[in-house]
Amino acid sequence: MVSTLVIALRACVVTLVLTGVLYPLAVTGVAQVLFPHEARGSLVKDEQGRVVGSALIGQGFSQPGYFQPRPSAAGAGYDAAASSGSNLGPTSQKLKDRVTEEAARLRRENPDAQGPMPADLVTTSASGLDPHLSPEAVRWQAVRVARARGVAAERVLALVDTYVEGRTLGVLGEPRVNVLLLNLAMDRQFGRPSRPPSPPMGAIAPAAGGIGLP
Repeated sequence: MVSTLVIALRACVVTLVLTGVLYPLAVTGVAQVLFPHEARGSLVKDEQGRVVGSALIGQGFSQPGYFQPRPSAAGAGYDAAASSGSNLGPTSQKLKDRVTEEAARLRRENPDAQGPMPADLVTTSASGLDPHLSPEAVRWQAVRVARARGVAAERVLALVDTYVEGRTLGVLGEPRVNVLLLNLAMDRQFGRPSRPPSPPMGAIAPAAGGIGLP
C-alpha cells in the first residue's frame, strides 16, 4: 500500500511540474518571442502612449464624433470580466423590444444615414466583446461622425476604407473594421471632437451608449 501511494504521489508531482509549470512557461516564452504584442494582450495606446484598450475587446463610445460598436450584453456592457451573449432567442419579446429601441435611437442620432440599417448595429455578439463592425455598419454612421467633427464625409469614408480588414487567410470570416483602431485614427487625423455641452441643472441627460476615449 505504501509503495503504491509513493508511486502515485511521484506521478502526480511529475505531472504537475510538467503540465502546470514547465509547459505554461515554455508556451509563454515562445509567445513572448514570436508574438510579443499578442502575448501581452494586443494593447492599444493613444498618441500620448496611454493604454486605452485592447484590439481584441470592444468598448463603448457615446460621443457623436466617434463610431459606435455593436451593442454588448457582457455584464453591464463591454465588461471583459463577464463575457457573454444575451442568450435571447428569435421569439423573445425582450429581444424584439431591445432591438426596436436600439434601432430607434440610432435613427434619431443618424437622421441622414443612407440605406437600411445594418443588422450588426442592433445585435450583440456571442461574447459581447466583439471589437469589429462590418464596413457597411461603419459607413452607415459616417455622416454623423463627419458632422460632429466638422469635416467632409468623403474624408471620413476614405479613412474608413483604409481600416477595412480582409478575410483571414483570404477565406475565413468577412471583411470587418476594428472600431477602436478606427476611432484612434480619426483622432490622429482630424483631432479629438469637441464634447457636447452639458445639460442645464435639473435637465435629464441622454443615456450614454458607452464611454468615449479619455
